[in-house]
Parts: sequence; C-alpha cells; structure tokens
Amino acid sequence: MTRRLGVALLPCTDHTRSAIRLQKEVGGDHSLQPSLSSSGNLPHLTIFQGPFTDALVPTRELAGIVGALKLPRELTLASTGIVYQATGWIFMSVERTALLDRLQEVALEALDPYLERTAFDTSKETRHFSDNERASFAKYGYRYTGDAYAPHITLGRTGEDVALELVRSAPDRTSVPEEWTFDRLSFYVMGEHGAHAEKLAERTLGGCELPSVY
Repeated sequence: MTRRLGVALLPCTDHTRSAIRLQKEVGGDHSLQPSLSSSGNLPHLTIFQGPFTDALVPTRELAGIVGALKLPRELTLASTGIVYQATGWIFMSVERTALLDRLQEVALEALDPYLERTAFDTSKETRHFSDNERASFAKYGYRYTGDAYAPHITLGRTGEDVALELVRSAPDRTSVPEEWTFDRLSFYVMGEHGAHAEKLAERTLGGCELPSVY
C-alpha cells in the first residue's frame, strides 16, 4: 500500500502560534485551507514529501536523517515575506540556506529507495511550474527539490484571484516576524493540500526522539 508522507521542520511553540495567527490575519474574511492549528494541521516547513512504500519505517529514517547531520539545537531562518504561488497558494517564505539544502539532500538520499514512483500524479497540471519545478516533479514527485527548493510555511490555499489579492494586501492586515525558529523534525502523514495531518515520528534537531503524538 502506498502512503503519502513527508518530512518537515516544525517551528517552536511561539512561532507555531505566530503561523496560526498569520494565516487568520492574511486570510481576513476568507478562510484559507486547510486551517492550521497546534492540535491538528501543524504549521511546518516541508523538507520533502511524496508517495512511499510500506517498507519505509518513519522512526528509523528520521533518526538516520538527523544523525547524518550536525544540526544546531534550534534553526533560525529569516522571513522573506508573504508570497503567492500558482495556483492559489499563499506561502510565508523563508531564506534558503546551505544547511537547508544539505538537509534536503540527506533526506532525499535516505528516502529515494522507498519512493513509489508509479504513484506520482502524472495528471497534475504543471504548466504554471518553472522548468526546475517541472524537472523536480518528474524526478521525485515533489515540486520543490534541488534547484527548485523553496522553503516556506504554507498559510493555505484559496481561489486564484482571491489569493493574489490577499498577498497584495497582506501588509495592510498583518506583520510578519522577521525570524522563525525551528526546533524539531517530523515525519508526517499528508492531509488536504499536503497538510501536516498526523505525526508519525518526531525528533529534536539535537537527535532526541519525542513521542509521536500531538
């Protein structure tokens, strides 16, 4: 059976609350989907996500990813603002650092053998993708790897015209923290629009295993 899973950085408690607040303030009268919460769809920064075979063991692979890198106890990244992404996505974008690139490289090396490539969504509309995004999607089934990697916290999705207007007018309704701190890595079940719907395994960046419950 194929499982759609992901690996992500999770923000610290204060910045989890900030992301939930930001979604509401950016959305204004519009409800961005899926709704973020601290006990359901968690705000997260995806490292990689895709369809995997049952042979993948999340606790083992997450431990291997963390163990392969010397990560700081906390990773602080500068915000680069609220951005629009076709089609209908609203992101809170953060700086792309060498450490993030290396983290994704390690994750891809560990997870590639378990990718269920026959489950890639070949019907997906990719005309709005950049060339790099199209190449990433063809190779890994995920839009944002390698040269196309675009680290972000997804604030939600809505209609195309609405999303464009919300991003344009966001500075009038909210302020974005200049820095975001992440302190854990999670292996999760993908929900609606790739949401962090269920936590399967979790480790601090320092390597300590945490209970896989909210």
